[in-house]
Amino acid sequence: MLIRAKGPLRISFAGGGTDVKQFFEQEGGCVLNATIGRYVWGTLRSRKDGLINIESADLGYIVNYDTETDPVYDGKLDLVKAGIRSLGGHGSAGFDLLLHSEAPAGSGLGSSSTLMVCLVGLMKEFLNLPMTDYETARAAYQIEREELQIKGGLQDHYAATFGGFNFMEFEKNRVIVNPLRVKQEVINELELNLVLCYTGSTRMSDGIIKDQVCRYENRVDQTLHGLRRQKQLAVEMKNALMQRRLDDFGELLDEAWQSKKMFSPKISNPRIDEMYESARKAGAIGGKVTGAGGGGYMLFYCRFESKHRVAEALAKLGGIPTGFAFEFNGLQTWRVDGNLASI
Repeated sequence: MLIRAKGPLRISFAGGGTDVKQFFEQEGGCVLNATIGRYVWGTLRSRKDGLINIESADLGYIVNYDTETDPVYDGKLDLVKAGIRSLGGHGSAGFDLLLHSEAPAGSGLGSSSTLMVCLVGLMKEFLNLPMTDYETARAAYQIEREELQIKGGLQDHYAATFGGFNFMEFEKNRVIVNPLRVKQEVINELELNLVLCYTGSTRMSDGIIKDQVCRYENRVDQTLHGLRRQKQLAVEMKNALMQRRLDDFGELLDEAWQSKKMFSPKISNPRIDEMYESARKAGAIGGKVTGAGGGGYMLFYCRFESKHRVAEALAKLGGIPTGFAFEFNGLQTWRVDGNLASI
């Protein structure tokens, strides 16, 4: 039996940080995000000898153990090991698992959480687990954030599972995913006018989010203001998007970045600041980092006539600007018969 899965990566426009447990359990959170045509892929092939073989095509790790043995958490694919154990993979007759991401960990596109969603999808299909989309996203979140204690929020797991443009609301005991019916001409205009740029370095978000949470719990005024404003901006950007006010959307993207930097001094750095200011001088209306901060990808909105100048300015500083398309499907899993399968 051969099972495949793919989950889309995401860009977050506003509200990131309010989806972290310590904030939304106290004040509620909301996020505006959308998935894009870049993916995490997974393939599972069943075995009958009680062995589990895991390979990461990106990290170059290969891990082998049998279903009767608890895996060792040694920094090599621990997220995957924990997911297999939590979802009941050790009760199977064994399998081979191959995983590949089109963005590195620390990219700010939610790749590690999307990988977790893909794993849940594969195991759900393999073990015939009756899980809804909400249950799939919740399981991925619990494994990554609660079992392994990897710092971060909820939005990535729900974005990868549901796909498309979503306005998400986070409360203490529930998550609400509101899919947005964005007009095609608005989508076309966004794809034309947005620039996604890799800064040239990734970052580990744990330290940034830990500092953000510490500052929130210590009631640091600047952090409190930034997070609360981020909630408001998610609503304002959603309204601008649905009302086709895209220049306003771009200006709010700039405000979202300014308020995000208030969460923690670790969110930006001199390189990010230089790239941002250069893009603005070249014609970008607004922009922000797409994840927790510190590196990874940046997103800019500009009028189309300025887009090439913005891209050139970023490239001169060592950035890698690129276009992209939005993806409207969330997690997909499918079975492959012997005639179709290549691996």
